[in-house]
Amino acid sequence: MKVFISADMEGLTGTTIWDEVDNKSPHYAFFAEQMTKEVIAACEGAFLAGATEITIKDSHATGTNIDISKLPENVKLIRGWSGHPYSMVEGIDSSYDAAMFIGYHSAAGQAGNPLSHTMTSQPLYIKLNNMYASEFLIYSYAAAYEGVPTVFLSGDQMLCEYSKALHPKLMTVAVKDGKGGCTINNPYQEMLRQIKKVSESALRQELKNAKASLPAHFEVEIAYKEHKTACRKSYYPGMKLVNSNTLKFESDNYFEVLRMFGFVL
Repeated sequence: MKVFISADMEGLTGTTIWDEVDNKSPHYAFFAEQMTKEVIAACEGAFLAGATEITIKDSHATGTNIDISKLPENVKLIRGWSGHPYSMVEGIDSSYDAAMFIGYHSAAGQAGNPLSHTMTSQPLYIKLNNMYASEFLIYSYAAAYEGVPTVFLSGDQMLCEYSKALHPKLMTVAVKDGKGGCTINNPYQEMLRQIKKVSESALRQELKNAKASLPAHFEVEIAYKEHKTACRKSYYPGMKLVNSNTLKFESDNYFEVLRMFGFVL
């Protein structure tokens, strides 16, 4: 079994303020280690379920957060960014049996995490077919575009609850909840155990029944915090300026949606 893991930081156990996910901050090192630990827990669960090959995409900021020296054998790590539209799942293709997402967070426009955002700080919100678009939604759909089922997600509680309807067999571990500028975090060691346990269970499912069906048509609405940003991005091919701060883009091809995100966010 071949498994793809995408990992972020804002949805890890404990992360609450931006300094904790910024590699220039003295608070960062602890949470980079935590990111590595949560990814390892997912790998351990995957191997127990029968995985023979795992690829990890380090998907936070510079893409250079995970400590490669601590990863198990038979694990490949993709660091940095090439600019490919698959972005946070770059490297995924139809040869993978399943995808898992670690440390993900609620979308821009949602209150589930003090660090809620989608891709950058520019959007007030992004909606895809009238749903708030988290990074998990965007890139688990990219996995589905390749025919790869998404079976596991860890992150904040709102994201986990909001995302369950996206994939038929998705299992989740909510490591924390958010209220305003604070987080209520579940026990640290227990979350590592739960990520390992639920990852194993997620991969022991009948994976052919876990595939999501993508919509036939995609309508994207992006509301920017700054009207001047919306004006500049409105020149992307196919983009329509709805009002001073809001753009709309439509396509039947999800890859074109991903390509657009790469240039306007």
